[in-house]
Amino acid sequence: MIDRPRPSAWPPLLTAIALEVTATLSLRAAEGFTHPLWLIVVAVGYTGSLWLLSVVLDRGMAVGVAYGIWSAVGVVLTAVFGTVLFGEVLGPVQLIGVGVIVVGVLLVELGSHARESTEATP
Repeated sequence: MIDRPRPSAWPPLLTAIALEVTATLSLRAAEGFTHPLWLIVVAVGYTGSLWLLSVVLDRGMAVGVAYGIWSAVGVVLTAVFGTVLFGEVLGPVQLIGVGVIVVGVLLVELGSHARESTEATP
């Protein structure tokens, strides 16, 4: 049997993030149940996002790394698009928080690569 390399986990992870952000913004657009058609986008978006996150894990990305990137990038994008689409304001402290999230995600990703390289060394 030929041992084939696993497909990259990044494309489904990025798509999962996009679906999660879309679902969250649609939840805001639904304004409770005053615009219920948006709730269809919410259900499809969250369901698709979680399914794709399971694909990412199946492709070998560590659960802490995958979930950390998925949730943190989702928070940052949701905050940015919330300002653009809904006029929500991000104050200075919130902007610092977004920056800390970005740095945290980078550190988690860099740490996972450092660990992989030390584990690969005999």
